[in-house]
Amino acid sequence: MEQIKDYITGKDIDNIGPEVSRQNCERFLVESKGYPKNDILVDVPLTVQFKGNDYCASIDLVVCVQKKAVMAITCVAGSIGSYEREILAGARLLHADYQIPFAVSTDGKNAVVMDTLSGRTIGKNMSDIFSREKMTKILSDLTFVPFDKTKKEREMIIYRSFHMEKINR
Repeated sequence: MEQIKDYITGKDIDNIGPEVSRQNCERFLVESKGYPKNDILVDVPLTVQFKGNDYCASIDLVVCVQKKAVMAITCVAGSIGSYEREILAGARLLHADYQIPFAVSTDGKNAVVMDTLSGRTIGKNMSDIFSREKMTKILSDLTFVPFDKTKKEREMIIYRSFHMEKINR
């Protein structure tokens, strides 16, 4: 199996599935959007419960500004629209004390950018992903609220369902 070096971590990784998309996105975030590599977390663990069992998964990329997670990103090899709901659930569930404000589904060339709290699409291109400069300016205006506990179980089911499909491809 072909190995490539991850752009953010520098680790050798298998070049399978959506890895090309992720490498393109990582490079874009750093070189075009101005995020330092240390603001981008790779394969961030997320454990959800399903029928009483823990299911361990991960979010491809989480972008932080001033130590606060502001954007969760899933990188896919197929249709980005198919994974919008998965990354929304992940952005809502990753932190117990707040929802990550923005969720992005990308194939490394195209992107769907969503407001996590409302679920609304706010951008449909890579260029619509906020730059670090813009994110820093709007950071104080962002709302960091916990996800409604009465809806948490449903979000966990959604995240697990989409993530299982992604793994089984």
